[in-house]
Amino acid sequence: MTLDPRQLGTGGLFAAAQPDLASHEAAYGKRPSGWSRNALLAELDASGLTGRGGAGFPAWRKLAATSAGRAVVIANGAEGEPVSRKDAALLRQAPHLVLDGLVTVGEAIGASTLFLYATADSLPFVAQALAERRDRPKVKLVEAPEAFISGEASAVVNALETGIALPRDKPLRLGKSGYEGRPTLLHNVETLAHLALVARFGADWFRSAGTADDPGTRLYSLSGDVPTEWVVEAPGGATIREVLRLGGVDASSLAAVLVGGFHGAWVPAEGFDLPLTGRGLARYGATPGAGVLMALARGRCGLEASAGIVRYLAESSARQCGPCMFGLPAMASVVERIAAGERTPWLASEAERLAGLVTGRGACRHPDGSARFVHSTLAVFRDEVQTHLSGMCTAHRGWTH
Repeated sequence: MTLDPRQLGTGGLFAAAQPDLASHEAAYGKRPSGWSRNALLAELDASGLTGRGGAGFPAWRKLAATSAGRAVVIANGAEGEPVSRKDAALLRQAPHLVLDGLVTVGEAIGASTLFLYATADSLPFVAQALAERRDRPKVKLVEAPEAFISGEASAVVNALETGIALPRDKPLRLGKSGYEGRPTLLHNVETLAHLALVARFGADWFRSAGTADDPGTRLYSLSGDVPTEWVVEAPGGATIREVLRLGGVDASSLAAVLVGGFHGAWVPAEGFDLPLTGRGLARYGATPGAGVLMALARGRCGLEASAGIVRYLAESSARQCGPCMFGLPAMASVVERIAAGERTPWLASEAERLAGLVTGRGACRHPDGSARFVHSTLAVFRDEVQTHLSGMCTAHRGWTH
């Protein structure tokens, strides 16, 4: 892991030398108890902490929306995104910080049930951490399947109730009626780790890193055309170039970076000095999302890379609604034809049309995210699309077929 101590002080998410309880408490001290719901709400509001699982919803608002009475809290570490590693890194290297956040918010709202939902390779580290704790919190560990949609909120609840991690066809208001009809608060494991630090050190400490608009720090998974895949911690508001540098990546070697994962958007090299915030990346339709940065090297074909991703998204759906069953495969086929250099001039407009058709019509947001990625691909690689439609590929320096 790579940290910048000048920005993070002693409170970074990976400040503990080892994942055991003694190292954890040596780095952070004991978990403070006694937080009331209202006090924690106020501190989270002042901190500006937002969700780190993708949507970026303010943490305090989720808490405020969770009704009292037999509440359930779920720590979501499913991380179905295939190029994301940050949640697994946290659960392996800082499991006690995640558990601190889970237990703290559970106590504050009087939750009767706590879950931690993660993939099989992460759960043993959490189980070991639970065995070390003196308070022995009653946290139920549930294995998440390694599937793209397994971390979607309704799929998480469905998995806990039925063992099947599929999204539901009706939106859930988790704060009112989630797991078994009970008020449910679901947070990404990174969000809970940050919450644990806010509870320890306060909102002002949290805001001492990052910017006014994006306080605190964020974890980023660096993948793709990089020397080594890393999980790095960077101050909020850091630019793409700065985060790449933390991971030892020379930004000048890259043509573009996919920001936010497979439901995210491409940012070309000219955007690398923009801050990794929704406002900073608005021109490209990108947000930090779940903290994924997938690098595309100069000399590689962005359309080929994108076609593989769109096909993966089509094959990763729940196949529960028309857009997923028919729209996504059709969209993937059109993008593949463009990438292959088929000389059919209307293919780009057809890809845009299909992306528009599936948006807002799915049982969950998977079609929307997939369509957003296609729109981004066609926009960022616009010139290359036209080159491919003439049967050529710049990356391959000649005919595509």
